[in-house]
Amino acid sequence: MATWEVAFSLDPALETPLFLQIARGIADAIRTGRLRPGDKLPGTRRLADTLAVHRNTVIAAYDELVAEGWLVSRQTGGTYVSAAMPDVTPRPLTEGSQRSLLAAAPPAPPTTLGYALADLPPDRPYPQRPKDLPPGTLNLGGTDADLRLVPVEALGRAYRRALVVAGPALLGGGDPRGHLALREALSEMLAATRGLTAGPEGMILTRGSQMALYLVAKALLGPGDVVAVEQLGYRPAWESLAHTGARLIPVPIDAQGMDLDALEALAERETLRAVYLTPHHHYPTTVTLHPGRRLRLLALARARGIAVIEDDYDNEFHYEGRPVLPLAASDTAGVVVYAGTLSKILAPGLRQGFVVGPPPLIRRLARHRVSLDLQGDQAVEAALAALINEREVQRHALRMRRIYQARRDHLVARLRADLPGALAFSPPAGGMAIWCRVADGIDAEAWAERALARGVSVATASRFDFDGRALPFFRLGFAGLAEPELSEAVARLAATS
Repeated sequence: MATWEVAFSLDPALETPLFLQIARGIADAIRTGRLRPGDKLPGTRRLADTLAVHRNTVIAAYDELVAEGWLVSRQTGGTYVSAAMPDVTPRPLTEGSQRSLLAAAPPAPPTTLGYALADLPPDRPYPQRPKDLPPGTLNLGGTDADLRLVPVEALGRAYRRALVVAGPALLGGGDPRGHLALREALSEMLAATRGLTAGPEGMILTRGSQMALYLVAKALLGPGDVVAVEQLGYRPAWESLAHTGARLIPVPIDAQGMDLDALEALAERETLRAVYLTPHHHYPTTVTLHPGRRLRLLALARARGIAVIEDDYDNEFHYEGRPVLPLAASDTAGVVVYAGTLSKILAPGLRQGFVVGPPPLIRRLARHRVSLDLQGDQAVEAALAALINEREVQRHALRMRRIYQARRDHLVARLRADLPGALAFSPPAGGMAIWCRVADGIDAEAWAERALARGVSVATASRFDFDGRALPFFRLGFAGLAEPELSEAVARLAATS
């Protein structure tokens, strides 16, 4: 066997330790074919003398390569290139190419796949969600809570206390339905505020409402199933439903919510498996489903065995009139699947959603959850349970309701003062945004582009339309901006009208 010639140099000035430089140099020799499976390497003392390093440095390099599977150490003595190495085609060596892998640029990542991907549902002709906004942009298009108002100190105390009291138990495995303490606390809160009496056995906790909708879709739908959705609506929910292979059919929306005449006509033509809607504050228009339509929807679902997926994403924020209870509060036939979230009360980063329904549904959701995520973050769930039991969450929701109502009123006043005639709207009774009609003769999409260049972002109707059509509407969110920011945002919007 020919003697292997060391063909790399070491650079003590590099931040990379010498033993790793040696290891990568030997690996490079194997990759290029200068060292082949079964070849014996020099003894550690001889290689240390050749490289002018301490023998322990070479021993560490050999140990690293043995651990990675490049080399094997035999009991009979000596270190060899592993015979189990993958087939490495030698690459030609040119002058100057014999160098440590660390001194060379890493190989470019592959840009093609060596395997097949499963099919996705057909692409929809609507735009994706907006990209990150430039720094300094005032976002009137957002509908998240104002994260500056989150009670982080109370949350931090609750989290630390949960870990101190029950750390080992919280850091281990748990129930895929979620921590029992939070299911109990949420059940009591929902019974008191939303008329839902399912109890902890009728609830599963999820990482946000998006996981909730995904699990519901997996449990209810299959390829070809027909689902009615709102013509203007929430795209991420549509995507979760469509990923099952279901066929989504949009139903018109008017000032009283989903058009039940159109839905009933659809049910005559198609075998409806489910209806997905946001009846409390329709997303994006904020209208509330009319009481008569609510009764007709429940009756239709009972008669035809249709699942009603109720997405109640911002129930806490109703400012005027009597509170509107969810559809699920009137469901006696087990047809409503209720999905909610704590993101609007607290913060989306907490990723805390939930589904309420009959126990057989919850058990099926738990089975799907195990294959996807096993369980939630028990420490966070325990902390949130403590905040609910201490009524911190409820007090925070009341504070936010007052603040958001004031912000709604402020935005209404600024729009009427700065943009008279350009936008028509009715102040919403609840929610976190205002739905505005753009005046005739104004291109809403072009206006939105001009406004973004001026530092204010608005959401146009194409973001919510099932077919991605450019319609003359804006959705202007007020929850995430303080009143001075809202004034400045409207001023920038007016300057580009």
